Amino acid sequence: MALVILRVLFLMIAIALGVQVVSSKVFESNNSFLPILAFLGVMLGAIGVLVADISIRRKRLDVITAVYFGAVIGLFLSYVLQLGLTPLLDEVRNPDIAGWFKLSIAAITCYISISVLLQTRDDFRFIIPYVEFAKEIKGLKPLVLDTSVVIDGRIADLVETQVIDNQLIMPQFVISELQGIADSSDKLKRGRGRRGLDILNRLQSNGKVDIQIFERELPEFAGQPVDQKLVLLAKHLEGKVVTNDYNLNKVAKLHSVGVVNLNDIANSLKPIFLPGETLDVQLIKPGEDIRQGVGYLEDGTMVVIEGGREHIGEMVRATVTSVLQTSAGRMVFGKFEGNKNDKR
Repeated sequence: MALVILRVLFLMIAIALGVQVVSSKVFESNNSFLPILAFLGVMLGAIGVLVADISIRRKRLDVITAVYFGAVIGLFLSYVLQLGLTPLLDEVRNPDIAGWFKLSIAAITCYISISVLLQTRDDFRFIIPYVEFAKEIKGLKPLVLDTSVVIDGRIADLVETQVIDNQLIMPQFVISELQGIADSSDKLKRGRGRRGLDILNRLQSNGKVDIQIFERELPEFAGQPVDQKLVLLAKHLEGKVVTNDYNLNKVAKLHSVGVVNLNDIANSLKPIFLPGETLDVQLIKPGEDIRQGVGYLEDGTMVVIEGGREHIGEMVRATVTSVLQTSAGRMVFGKFEGNKNDKR
């Protein structure tokens, strides 16, 4: 409601400004179309501003403040330069040339200031009404997405549950790697790459997800592989790496960078089996041992049944003997008790 009131007031001010322009001495001439054109120009400009404001729904605070402070700093520098060049400007006989020269200085200083702040807003960002350094991150840490976790796709489902409120960081070099995989001549790789790009588009189209594309190339990225760049970026942003890659998990921990492993999250949500409990599973293949049979639960947990080799293809009942938990997944070991339909 406040935005509606603000926009109505803006239109009223634009109408008043248009009337003021039309009634000024500038349009005291025989041409009656010039005042109408001037009024329409003012109104079209105001409507264009409103349309742009409504169209851009997700406005980034760091970009807005960078432009705002860049313009303020640029105007200040322009004023200082004009003061220093006052003796030279006073010697210019044509006042129009001096005026255009001052305007050029203001435009150049504003452009440079805004450009510098936009390119460095990830290292040093302004937040109204105070200044906050990017290194003094408060609250939730950003999550840097790995290539494998985007291709996997479970991150989109996890974020949509609103369990994760952290900002997601998608590095540009990861997007480039996804594009390279999507353009591969190998059909399987091409499908994986396209799936990753689809997942990324799904995250960006979700209005409840705060995802940012990190486009900058840090100096320490030079000559480094993608995995190392991910770790360095997470360390630079004081965030965490989201991955399901076992090797990247180890590398990140060596650099004291936090890791969110989707496999660990998935395993933590799987049902817990204690030794002595019974479970039902269909055996689908023989195990490594001569008497073992292997089956899988609905959540993908591998179950190795001792004495189940002769019952492959059957639904059997087994008693849990032990559970092995790793980052790669969970394995349940059990002892064959009989077919599921057998009377106990």
